[in-house]
Amino acid sequence: MSTRPLDQVRSVKVKLGLLVAASVTVASIVGTIGSAGGVPIWLSIPVTIALALAVTQLLAVGMTSPLREMTVAARRMATGDHSVRVAATSRDEVGELARAFNRMTEELAGVDRQRRELVANVSHELRTPLTALCALLENLADGVADPDPETLRAALDQGERMTALVTDLLDLSRVDAGKAPLDLQDVAVAPLLQGAVAELRISGRDVTYVVEVSPPDLVAQGDPARLRQLVANLLDNASRHSPPGGTVTVRADVFGDHWHLVVADQGPGVAPAHRDRAFERFGTLSDVDGGGGTGLGLAIARWVTDLHGGSIGFANPEPGESGARVLADLPLNPTPTRTKESPMTESTAAPTTAPLPSYEPLPSLTDSTFGAFWPDDGVPGDVRVLLGALGVGVLAGAVIPFRDHGLGVFLVLLAAGALLLGTSRHRRDPFTLTCAGLCGLLSIVVLLRDAEWIVMLCLLAGAGLCLIGLVRGRNVLSFVLAGIAWPLAGLRGMPWLGRTLRRITGMGGGAALVRTAVLSIVGVTVFALLFASADALFAEWVGAVVPNVGSAEFALRAFVAFFVGGVVLAGAYLGLNPPEVNRAERAPRPVAHRFEWLAPVLVVDAVFAVFLVAQAAVIFGGHDYLRRTTGLTYAEYVHQGFGQLTVATALTLLVVWAASRKAPRETPSDRAWIRGSLGVLCVLTLVVVASALYRMHVYQEAYGFTGLRLLVDVFEGWLGVLVLGTLAGGVALRAVWLPRFALFSGVALLLGLAAINPDAWVARHNIDRYETSGKVDWTYLRSLSDDALPVLATLPPDLVECAVSLDGRTHDDWLEWNLGRSRARSAIADHAGEWRQDPVCPGQTNN
Repeated sequence: MSTRPLDQVRSVKVKLGLLVAASVTVASIVGTIGSAGGVPIWLSIPVTIALALAVTQLLAVGMTSPLREMTVAARRMATGDHSVRVAATSRDEVGELARAFNRMTEELAGVDRQRRELVANVSHELRTPLTALCALLENLADGVADPDPETLRAALDQGERMTALVTDLLDLSRVDAGKAPLDLQDVAVAPLLQGAVAELRISGRDVTYVVEVSPPDLVAQGDPARLRQLVANLLDNASRHSPPGGTVTVRADVFGDHWHLVVADQGPGVAPAHRDRAFERFGTLSDVDGGGGTGLGLAIARWVTDLHGGSIGFANPEPGESGARVLADLPLNPTPTRTKESPMTESTAAPTTAPLPSYEPLPSLTDSTFGAFWPDDGVPGDVRVLLGALGVGVLAGAVIPFRDHGLGVFLVLLAAGALLLGTSRHRRDPFTLTCAGLCGLLSIVVLLRDAEWIVMLCLLAGAGLCLIGLVRGRNVLSFVLAGIAWPLAGLRGMPWLGRTLRRITGMGGGAALVRTAVLSIVGVTVFALLFASADALFAEWVGAVVPNVGSAEFALRAFVAFFVGGVVLAGAYLGLNPPEVNRAERAPRPVAHRFEWLAPVLVVDAVFAVFLVAQAAVIFGGHDYLRRTTGLTYAEYVHQGFGQLTVATALTLLVVWAASRKAPRETPSDRAWIRGSLGVLCVLTLVVVASALYRMHVYQEAYGFTGLRLLVDVFEGWLGVLVLGTLAGGVALRAVWLPRFALFSGVALLLGLAAINPDAWVARHNIDRYETSGKVDWTYLRSLSDDALPVLATLPPDLVECAVSLDGRTHDDWLEWNLGRSRARSAIADHAGEWRQDPVCPGQTNN
């Protein structure tokens, strides 16, 4: 069975229609199942797209490979290699084009072979008479020989031999140019044959000629000059191959409205396998029987017969005779034609002197798409990696759905991380190992904290850190490319997946594996249903073993398993064959003049300085000055500008990066200006960072503490750390370590944030604020996770249920175990009896 399912379809349009129909059908079915099973849209969309693309790839295998093969073959043909061929298994327009391309390459190979033979044969034929002629002329010049008639006749013979060769070549050149018109006249056949024999007898060959014409007065229409060429070439060929004393028979007979010209000799004859080649241009058969001449005579004979609308070929000898027998079948009244092509019959087979050479493997579509950025490098298929990814997917489908995050999610993360580290090409690199260790710490957060926002941030940070570790990113651009490479690995890894599936099947491709799986599933389903309907006990067994595939639970578990398995498999390929993300880094291109970078930096320094003067005016002028000049309270003032200051800090790092790349560093003065101007900007930025953090502190004291505000505080602090790192790198004007420092410091701050239990920290500070000001947002406190419940339980018993919601709590199984929820459950068990139902909640405000 073919591994290309659509090869038998005769139209490219129909193929494309089938691909669209199949992908849409699969997408519709999967989307419907996901919708009916309550699968979230963020999960169902990527799974649906992946399955639709997989079906498309399976059906479209080999559709465009002939086109890419033709591109490679055309490049090789341009270098003179005409032995290349392309696959032509499909029956559509692309397959027809591939077959036409193969025919063209075969014809070009024949032409190229004949060209080489032309050079060899013509050189040989010209060398012999030229050598003899030069020897005669040397003898005459040196006085060794006398210029008697015999010597001069020998020189003339050599000259006539070269003239005949040149004449034949000119005849064929006129044929190639389409300038060989046919001048039809009545031609008496007997005189034609006798005249040709008489001319050939002058050559002095020891051969007897026999002429037979029936009827003797046979007259046929034709071009006399071309027919003389035909007969002369056939007689010359026969006399050359006849043994000394042999007989050459020339016979003409009438057969209906045609007449036959037969020329037979008593030579060795021509084997049937070589008869067609004898009529090719330069087809001397010298590699078979050591024949002589250039091979132009029989080619011209075929041209003449074609010109008259006839045919020519070798016939078997008469019974009891041996030798070659050439039969020309010509019409008595030919229709004038004009030949525009060469009279040769080119071989339709490739040269048999040597096997076809192999050529470089055909680049796949993904190779052409990703190029040098992500070469495939022939990564061998690995069944263990595929099975490992499938195992992680099945584990995720079994333990994640319908459970809160906890031990089960941690086990999935641990299994996925172990697989990715085990497949990584850089698993012994210190940077990769550090990333792996930090990923492990980030994954532990799912065991410790119940707050979904901090858990999600840690998971996203861990995924990014994992990607960067797999590709060994060194700069910000490589970090971004690593993030883009993960989803693209599903496309780039398709050739590797095909090699892996071929290792599983052992017989050539993923299509065979899919067919086997489908047939097996169909067989099991059909017979299991039949036996289940026939036997109640067997039906009970089947119900206990086989899940209810029509249930919403099974649908969600299947989607989760496919999604997680696909993501892990893409990450595993990223580890096996990481892209060249660090090649994308470009060398700095400094500007020609210092003012081009220095003036913008000094302007920014001045703006920062003016801003800090305004901050000093607010600090020393007091609240009254601020209200009098702006009409704002201090709390309103600090809230208004915090976000802008955070953006300004981030933009400052961008300005420093751009200026450092554009500033020349050849002279000490250049380096001093870089350190001075950018150093001042960094110092001013640190003051802005301190101002932003102070503003947020004042705002939180006035309006309350939230997880988002705490996160923004940490982010602003991280930007301050990066500014300090930039200052340190500016001392040596070299900071290649800074991107990785930013990565690790950000992860460390996130781990620190998770370690302080952010929801509990927010709850504690809001309680402290309530005790001092009597204001608190009870609604916000009730929305906090179980991480905050032990802190909220310290409130007076009549206020606890203002901040704690006890409704809808269920008991976790062991796969959902989480430290935050476990401590919350213990706190509820210890104090629930003391808390007042339906309390009055004083001091309600909105954060």
